[in-house]
Amino acid sequence: MTEPSLTYRDILRHGAAVHITRALVTPTRPKALHVQDFPELFWVQNGQIRHHQPAGVTTLTEGDLVFMREGDSHALQGRGEQALVVSLTLHPQLIEALGKRHKALPGQYFWADAAQTLHLDTKALITLNQATLRLERSPRDRFSTEAFLLPLFAAWLKPDTPDTAPAWLNAALIAADDPAVFRDGAAGFVALTGQTHPHVSRTLKRLTGQSPSELINDKRMQHAAQQLTGTAEPLAEIAADCGIPNLSHFHKLFRAAHGLTPHQYRRKFQRDVVQPE
Repeated sequence: MTEPSLTYRDILRHGAAVHITRALVTPTRPKALHVQDFPELFWVQNGQIRHHQPAGVTTLTEGDLVFMREGDSHALQGRGEQALVVSLTLHPQLIEALGKRHKALPGQYFWADAAQTLHLDTKALITLNQATLRLERSPRDRFSTEAFLLPLFAAWLKPDTPDTAPAWLNAALIAADDPAVFRDGAAGFVALTGQTHPHVSRTLKRLTGQSPSELINDKRMQHAAQQLTGTAEPLAEIAADCGIPNLSHFHKLFRAAHGLTPHQYRRKFQRDVVQPE
């Protein structure tokens, strides 16, 4: 089946460098993927999304942020009736110019080898939404769009490691926010680096004070906390989604990370979200 095609010339009008869309995604399975000639940044504002790509389907949850590159194909499908996505269509010339101007960007975000998915915690998601509101009220020209994107690149998603950290470690730390990575544990993280396990362990310990296992378990428990407060998924499914099917071990790790059992955490922090009509 021929893929439907979306073009930025049909979306970006009157000199705009960005177009912002908020949409409830229906649970209807897409008939086909669409291909687009522009970079797209989108995130799950609420609920869960099934993200269809040529390589397969992944489930995205609240706070998951996806960088789609120019020429990528994909489609979205809601899970339930409350799947809300915010999407930014970006002018390809703007993204091309940013990549040429800033040497730290190639290999990451829109310049990675594949569409990249990152996860934002609640605080970072709030900050992102506030920045998006400012962008909506701006002229939405290249200057305003760069002012939105550069803090995202430089501050929110930059790994918390010294400037001396090697590029292979920074890239792996970014990728490790993806559940598809941390489900595979420390071995999966090390495999991303292309380095030996002892070398990764020594470098990570020196720069962050953590072992690969400690780092990955932190990522898993952050994801578990988000799932507990943002979804109604059973605890066993959340644990399995983190790559820890042993519930006893999951309880132990979660309590060590958050000071509460998973059930106590859910009762204390889960909130109701009011959806727009």
